[in-house]
Amino acid sequence: MNLDDTLTLEQLSVSFSTDDGILPAVHAVSLSLPPAGITCLVGESGCGKSLTARAILHLLPENAHISGRILFRGRDLRPMPPEEMRALRGRHIAMIFQEPMTSLNPVLKVGMQTAEPLRLHLGLSRSEARQEVIRLFSEVGIPAAESRYDDYPHQLSGGMRQRVMIAMALACKPDLLLADEPTTALDATIQGQILSLITEQSRKRGMAVLFITHDLGVVARIADNVGVMYAGHLVEHAPTAELFRNPLHPYTKALLSAIPEPDLSMRTKKAHVIRGEVTSPIDPKPGCRFAARWEHACDACTAQDPEFREVAEGHFVACPFAEKLSQ
Repeated sequence: MNLDDTLTLEQLSVSFSTDDGILPAVHAVSLSLPPAGITCLVGESGCGKSLTARAILHLLPENAHISGRILFRGRDLRPMPPEEMRALRGRHIAMIFQEPMTSLNPVLKVGMQTAEPLRLHLGLSRSEARQEVIRLFSEVGIPAAESRYDDYPHQLSGGMRQRVMIAMALACKPDLLLADEPTTALDATIQGQILSLITEQSRKRGMAVLFITHDLGVVARIADNVGVMYAGHLVEHAPTAELFRNPLHPYTKALLSAIPEPDLSMRTKKAHVIRGEVTSPIDPKPGCRFAARWEHACDACTAQDPEFREVAEGHFVACPFAEKLSQ
């Protein structure tokens, strides 16, 4: 653990009590986020990306069980009582949720919603909070910011609502921003503007960002480091350029090969598809969770859970054949 890191996850696991037994959803994730850096978590839907972020802020249902350590600036958040977590949320750790229309209160004006953390955490008066919100709206690129203060969420476009969510998250100058697919369903132009905004704010404020996405194009554009998750496991973590240049885990290789490429010759090409299905998380068997979908799997892949180890500087992978695959 680096004491300078804003966030360190140590063997973070999340499981749920269900009628069918214990459902493991996130397994022993270890990850560090330095200040002013953007770390992307990628993987297919249901792999545990969003649960990892929600576990940091204790935003999980009552049947969830968390183990491991969540170190924010050296302090473990996991045993933190609810009242202390409420004081931390929004002030020091903020989150942008995936769908702003369901995250914003439809019966409250967006300016009032954005002003709430300023009044609650920073003690600003109503007029002071209003002026700060107008400034934030302008900073995140909302035109006619003063008039937008009194708009309701349904009066704004999807891109504008997402900018409101970003302004709300940045209002108290947090040390850590958790962004859960903040550009989903936005057109390419608005997506690019929001990605540039988050990158700029991270550098300017010294803010660590955990950016959750399934879009590898987004990863290539903004990430300093990338973590790849599969079936609740972190299977690879590396600097962005290194991961794209030299992916080591079979799942990472398959994920990168599934990126569609334009066919300039206009001939039909067969898209690469990852064969098989994700194994059931109920009563998991030992070994790599991806083994059943990898054509070169052998007995070593299913004998025991692979160790998540460093195979090159800053490049970690959970695969016993990592060095062989890099050749």
